[in-house]
Amino acid sequence: MFKPDPNLPERPGVYRFFNAEGKLIYVGKAINLKKRIGSYFSKTHHDRKTARLVSLICSLEFTIVDTEFDALLLENNLIKVHQPKYNINLRDDKTYPFLVITKEPFPRIFPTRRKIEGKGHYYGPFSSGKIMNALLELFKKVFTFRTCKLNLSPTNIRQGKFKVCLEYHIGNCHGPCVGLQTERSYLLELEKARLILQGKTSPAKQYFKEQMRQHADALEFELAQKSKEKLDLIERWQSNSVVVGPDLGDLDVLALIRHEDNVFIAYLGVSEGLINRIYGFEFRCKMEETDADLLSHAILQVREIFEIKAEEVLSNVEVETTIPGVRIAVPQRGDKKKLLDLAMKNALFAKKDKVLKDIDAKAESPVERILSRMQSDLRLPQLPKRIECFDNSNIQGTSPVSAMVCFLDAKPAKKEYRHYNVKTVVGPDDFATMHEVVGRRYKKQLEENGPLPDLILIDGGKGQLSAACNALKELGLFGKIPIIGIAKRLEELYYPGDPYPLHLDKKSETLKILQRARDEAHRFGITFHRSKRNKAGLKTALDSVPGLGGKTVEFIYRKFTSLGSIRKEDRESIEVEIGKKRTDILYNFLGNAGPQQDETPQP
Repeated sequence: MFKPDPNLPERPGVYRFFNAEGKLIYVGKAINLKKRIGSYFSKTHHDRKTARLVSLICSLEFTIVDTEFDALLLENNLIKVHQPKYNINLRDDKTYPFLVITKEPFPRIFPTRRKIEGKGHYYGPFSSGKIMNALLELFKKVFTFRTCKLNLSPTNIRQGKFKVCLEYHIGNCHGPCVGLQTERSYLLELEKARLILQGKTSPAKQYFKEQMRQHADALEFELAQKSKEKLDLIERWQSNSVVVGPDLGDLDVLALIRHEDNVFIAYLGVSEGLINRIYGFEFRCKMEETDADLLSHAILQVREIFEIKAEEVLSNVEVETTIPGVRIAVPQRGDKKKLLDLAMKNALFAKKDKVLKDIDAKAESPVERILSRMQSDLRLPQLPKRIECFDNSNIQGTSPVSAMVCFLDAKPAKKEYRHYNVKTVVGPDDFATMHEVVGRRYKKQLEENGPLPDLILIDGGKGQLSAACNALKELGLFGKIPIIGIAKRLEELYYPGDPYPLHLDKKSETLKILQRARDEAHRFGITFHRSKRNKAGLKTALDSVPGLGGKTVEFIYRKFTSLGSIRKEDRESIEVEIGKKRTDILYNFLGNAGPQQDETPQP
């Protein structure tokens, strides 16, 4: 096994590990080279990747630098150039758009997704094309930049090679192609746009305010009005941006979230009280990198991409690295904490998106993919292959019933559906009914060794959920079977002991399956409730008919749901069952009962 030189310097620096083939496999930085390098070989590594790296090291090189920040910069550059196998990998497959100001006479501004060296100066990236297009629209209304691709060299303009186009005639261009606008005045406007792209609107606003005053003093009221309209456009665009407080100054906000070997970082850039830069990226960890190390690299990436160097950086991670001219803080309250919370939400969303994509990639079938998403969305310990949903039905306490429907692999399993006549509850007590039915269901399943669900779904809010939880506690099942309640009005999901509901995307597959189970339980319960009430009314009516005994009434009660359904039945088939005399009595009663008795009561 390789042993490092015991006389390594105790200075800040960067070290590089090589394998037997002389290939660079890892680059690291250290405040103290001797201690940091020695730590790889003087202890047992619990992380398999680190142990594997140490086993491959055959030689090392190091470079001494003056400060820890110099070490961070050098490490970052070496990782970018060589991309060693065991170093963090910046994963960024997104093609966010940029705005480029070209390097040419009378420069143009246009969007692009490709950065070409020497083409011009790039601003961005913009996390949304909508934001970028809003800026372009603002520039079009406020400034008069050319959109043509002509080579407007001084020689070509002097030789009169071009003619003005429609853009000149409608006032969107001042005609630099024919010498009607000097390059100096053109660049003066361009500088204002450049500052707006950097998040600084004050110079442009001050410029148009001054123009407005000058035109007003010269009694050029139409020109003064145009300057005022341009000023209003900038202020309106600024008001539509996210304002976080002008007193905060310029800030960089970075939130870091880990998920397995992936680290998600959300960046918010604040200039003059506005959030005007939003960016997200992902690191792939290959070693035991600390959050502080990863955040240090993220700060360098952000400052390189946006070329804006705020003096204060807010983060959720304590960083000891000293970056010249930068304060790194972890805010605990106030507007800065709100900014950090917003960045955290973006990082958490990126993590969730990654988890869902991994689920989709690993799923072997559509059903497995759906169940895996449900498990992730609902925070379940296992796939919800069996879901049982409960619903109560009664009208002012009459004929109370409950229904349980079962979904297997996200599809209705109708053979598993069950009806329940409520036995112990008097009156319209929905909570007590839910307690009774859930208790009866799982008491029987325990006694008969029947299958227990992976998820219990209760149609109702906190009250119904609490009643069902109490029933599970009495059976010793609470905490062993996940249980949630779904409230109809806002489709909120409630968890036991959590006062705040979970809101899923209204278009998510998870919510749609839960809604379908809830609706199916409601339909199944209403159907049973209607049948029970109709039969109860039928039995009451037949008990008063002279000549029809108890057995005859019981038979009719079991076979038919209403008087109307008896009328529709073939008379001969009824005679076979109860005889001609009783059939005559029955039909005589039906003839005197009137049409109202025919109607099936509605729930």
